[in-house]
Order: sequence, then structure tokens, then C-alpha cells
Amino acid sequence: MASEAVRLGVDIGGTFTDVVIECGNSRHSTKVLTTYAAPEDAIIEGVHQVCAKAGVSPGAISQIIHGTTLATNALIERRGAKTALVSTSGFRDVIEMRTESRFEQYDLNLVLPAPLLPRNRRYVVTERLDAGGNVLLPLDIAEVEALADTLKAAAYESVAIGLLHAYVNDTHERQIAEILADRLPGVMLSLSSEVSPQMREYERFNTTIANAYIKPMMKSYLSRLARRLADEGADCPVFLMHSGGGIIDIETAAEFPVRLVESGPAGGAVFAADIAARHGLDKVLSFDMGGTTAKICLIKNQTPKTARTFEVARSYRFKKGSGMPISIPVIDMVEIGAGGGSLAHVDAMHQIRVGPESAGSEPGPACYGRGGERPAVTDADLILGKLDAQNFAGGTIPLHPDASKKALDDVLGTKLSMSTTEAAWGLAEVVDENMANAARVHAVENGEDLSEYTMIAFGGAAPLHAGRLCEKLGIARCLVPQGAGVGSAIGFLRAPFSFEANRTAFMKVSGFDATAVTTLFAELADEATAFVRNCDPSAKVLAEYKVYMRYSGQGWEIPIVLTPEQAATPEADTFLKLFEQDYARLFGRVVAGLEAEITVWSVNAFTQPQPTVPVADMPPGRDVPVQAQRSLFDAALGRMTDAAVISRSDFIPGSVIHGPAVVTEDETTLILPSSRSLIAQPDGCLDMHIAAQTQDKTRTKEEVADA
Repeated sequence: MASEAVRLGVDIGGTFTDVVIECGNSRHSTKVLTTYAAPEDAIIEGVHQVCAKAGVSPGAISQIIHGTTLATNALIERRGAKTALVSTSGFRDVIEMRTESRFEQYDLNLVLPAPLLPRNRRYVVTERLDAGGNVLLPLDIAEVEALADTLKAAAYESVAIGLLHAYVNDTHERQIAEILADRLPGVMLSLSSEVSPQMREYERFNTTIANAYIKPMMKSYLSRLARRLADEGADCPVFLMHSGGGIIDIETAAEFPVRLVESGPAGGAVFAADIAARHGLDKVLSFDMGGTTAKICLIKNQTPKTARTFEVARSYRFKKGSGMPISIPVIDMVEIGAGGGSLAHVDAMHQIRVGPESAGSEPGPACYGRGGERPAVTDADLILGKLDAQNFAGGTIPLHPDASKKALDDVLGTKLSMSTTEAAWGLAEVVDENMANAARVHAVENGEDLSEYTMIAFGGAAPLHAGRLCEKLGIARCLVPQGAGVGSAIGFLRAPFSFEANRTAFMKVSGFDATAVTTLFAELADEATAFVRNCDPSAKVLAEYKVYMRYSGQGWEIPIVLTPEQAATPEADTFLKLFEQDYARLFGRVVAGLEAEITVWSVNAFTQPQPTVPVADMPPGRDVPVQAQRSLFDAALGRMTDAAVISRSDFIPGSVIHGPAVVTEDETTLILPSSRSLIAQPDGCLDMHIAAQTQDKTRTKEEVADA
């Protein structure tokens, strides 16, 4: 991409829509309240704002990269199309039976989440394949034709087709699709053999249903968006961020919208990985907190951790198995309902609870003055002095402290006999502890010690809470990059074009077939590369190879990364050695006497990543002049303190400030606790770390303990 190219990144969040424009070496951004009824309206408004700042017209934009939470929200809120499932006879209730496991072992009142489709929208046909893809019962064509008439009479908008073992042999699924396409024109179809060609019918069926459920809505939205942009003069290619951290074309996104479910958070992880690479950091905790949710991701060796399954809409906090499984390539992160708009209440045990319900942008937190009556995290932040009522969002959204005070008093203070400040402190501490707990659980599940990690904080609300989160987690250093308030949108502009193709092909190491493996990898590489070529025909395309392996009898696999050479000349001994190395690293030992097996094969094709320019750490220089003071609540001290207020624009490389302090900018605010100091790095990152006096106090305590 030439340096003069004009590129636009757009991230639709639950509260704000972030828009970023890059023109050569300059970048401009804005935050606009999300317009739920027509999300494209906020995008168009944001496009005009950033184009005005950059001094260009929308017609100058050469590329738009978009990520959105619309697909996720539609699944969580059950606002999808009228959808039917067609499955193999005898497997109608797979999505309701789930895996028959209890995610909360000792909860006698455990309530399993309801399936996405009720039973009367699930249909079966006579057919059966074995695990090798051989036909045991041929498809009953007459039955499918009769079923088509039934579906037409019921006026379904979308149909998911998921047959047993279709990941090995998709013939029957395609036959059904041909009949339905002929008899149900205009009805959208999703095949499990295309959406998620992997074993485990529960996850595969659920993913296919989710794709079908949101497909009409997303296809309509993407079509409207492209049309509106063209009408405004921005008639350029539009690409979508997908859950795996890469970019796909708008046609692929419309066909497989389930791949967009985690697109916004994925952009944030890419943004954090880019910052990690610039600063040479191998262990990073990405902390992305917006208006609706907070996302936490582990990034090792400048690469976000990935997975091939994840859950949305968990009904039990932190509980795996309590959500809706989606089986697609995804950046592995934990997401909780803890954003600036997350609402607080008092539960039956007189404890403050925060989230997952959010005020969003309509009506928004009470302080927005748009009709909200319940206190949100933003209301607590305002009362605690973290926000400036007159300069929130660059002064575009005036805040109303009286409304925050009333909401906190009515919902929390009166019930718990607390002052307004105590209620705000309690709310903020609960949400910070929720996020800290989520980070601890995620780290333990991955065998990591967070004290060895550097936090990278971004999103509109993250810099407000990052300092306190570091105190709770024992993290010594935190980077807040330039553009932190719109980090995910910037991440879209850093992401490569990519597509990951997965396929299940069961193979024991003892029966390793090198010829079959070579053929399988070649087919997957061709499939993945074709999607990338649709985005950029002239780009150099690289490939990453992975297999998922386990011991016989185990329920789940671990990912094993292969070099292109190991994939091109596959050998059983190499695969087994790599598996045992990774298994021992994760679990402390290998299991003697058990045979290893491969279940899933994966090829991720991607374009050459943009080169990163390393940034050397900056030695401390002059102190930044303080222009104002304001009262700020320091949670670690448990009281209000006088804090310096400084504009981020006043920092130059090497500038230093000591907490407590407030650093302001248009799209976010950084809160520097008393325990921290801050130095500006050459790339504009604000480097928050433990203050010298705090380190001295810590050493004194350790010396006393030793004595």
C-alpha cells in the first residue's frame, strides 16, 4: 500500500462506533454513539468527521476495514432470522442435549441455556453416513422434497443443514441444498460442511445454526453499508475483520457471518500485538474495555493466542460450558460484561453486582442525560473524579453529575446505607475485581503467571481502570498507546488479509499416511489461499500449518504448529515429537503407553504482515508541567486525593509524571494511581510502571518479613 493511500477503520461497539482514518503518516479518529436501528448511520457520521479532520473527501478513501459486534449481539439477544435446522434422523435434539456435562457440578438448580432453535423448528431427513463418510442409508429425495414444502409453508428466512459426519462426506448436504434452493428461492442456506467442517456434531450444528440465524440480518446490513458508502462517494473495497485476527472480503463475510462474531475484539488483540512487537515484549496481557464489555487476551511472542472453538452468551460468569459454542478459528480471549455502560444493582444478599446488562448508547449511563436511571460504571467514574463532565469525548457529550449521584443513591446508596462516594467506590471496585478475576482464571487455565506480563490497555474505558487492575494483578508495567480509545479500529488497519481452513480427518500416528497428509494440506492451502486472493490478488501469501492432537481416549486436543517444511514432507516421528513436547509443556509430563492421534488439520493463509519499527525504551526526562488539579479517588488509599490534570498533547518523549494524576485526551482518560509513575515513549505510548517510592516500600516489607 502506497504511503499516500487513505485507509479507514470502523469498529461498531455496543456503545460507541469508532472511526479511524490514516493518510500516509497522519491519523485522525472519532467516536460516535452507535445507532442501533441503522448502524450504518453512525459510520457515515464518523466518516464525515474524520475526513474533515484529515482534510480529504470520502471519495479519497481507497480501502475500508470494518469490524462489528452486531453478529454477537444478535446471538446474545436472540434477534436473528426465522431459522430451521435440517438434520439426520435421530439427531434432532443434539443442540438441546448438548454434551450432557454439568458446567457447575454442585449447583442443584442448574439451568442449561436454551438452544438457539426450539424443537418445532428442527427437522430430520432419512440418511446416514459412517465415520469414514461411507453411505449406510442413502438420502430419501422424496422426503427432502416434501420437507421443502413444509419449510416454505412455515415461511422460514434461513435454513441450517447439518448432517452426521458431513465433515467427511458432504454429498447429502449438497443434495439437500440443491433441492431447497430450487424450491425455496430467496431463503438463505448454511451447510455445516462449509461453515465448520469439523467433528463433534453439537458444536458443528450449533455453529451452522448461528451462521444461518444471523445471515439475513448481516447480509442486509453489509449491502446497505456498501450502498450508503458509495452514495457518500466512498465507492471503494470494503473488507471485514474476522474472529481469527485477519481480514476477509465483504462477500465472504456475508456468506459466513458467524466468522464475524468476535471481529471487534480480534482487532484489539491485533493492535496490542503490534504494540508488543514494536516494544519487543514477549509476554503481554491485552486489556480492551469499551462501553459494553471488557476483553482480556494473552499475547506471547507478539502473537495472540488462538483457538478453534469459543462460547458466546455465557449464562454463568467464567463458567466454560454455560454458553453457546461456536466452532470457528478465533483469537482466544475472555470477555465479560464489564464496560463503561455496565449497570449495577444490589442482589438478594445485599452485595453490589455489575453487569452483564449494559445501558449501551440508548439510553446510556445516567450521566448521559438520555433517560438512564440506573448507575453504570461511567457514573461511578464521574463521581470518583476520573472523568471531566465538561470534556467527555472531547466535549461532544456533556455529562450530568447530578444524574449520576441520584442513580447511585437510589439504586445502591439507600439500600446499603452508603454515601454517594462509597457507592461509587463499591461499584468501581466490584467491576475492577470482576475483570481481575477473569484475568486470573484465564491465566491459570493457560498455565501463565501474570506478574511476568506487561499490560497493554486500550478502548474508551480501559485507561481509566488499567492502573487499579495492575495493582490487583501484581503487574508492574502497563502501556497505553496513542489512539487507545479507538484501538480496535486501528488494529483493523494493522491486520493481514487471512483465512483459516479447518477439516477433520481422523488419523492415528501408528497409521500415519504421509501421502494423504500431503494431499490434505495442499487442499486446505488452496482453499484458504483462494479466499485471501479474493481480497488482494497481487499479494504474497504465506501459510501457517497446524494439527490438533491428543492421546487416544482423551476428549480434547492441543494445537501443534508445524513449519512449512514439516507440512510439505510429513513424518510420523516429527508429529509425535512435537506433540509430546507441547503436551509436556502444558501438563508437566507425557503419558507413556498411550497412542497419539490427529483429529483436525488446519492451514491459515495470510498476506505478508506490515513491518514494525522497533521502539527503544526512553530514559526519564523532564517532568510535564501541571496545568490544573482536581479531586480524584484513589481506591488503594481509600480516599480522595489531589491529582494533577495534564493533557496528553503536552507530552514529548521522555516526559515524566508521578501519580496521582489524570491524563486527558478526546477519546479516553488515563488514571495514574498514587502507586505509579509514567514516562512517555518515543512512539507516543504512555508507559505506566510502579513508582520508585512504592518499590522502596515493597522492599522494606520484604526485608521486614525476612527478618
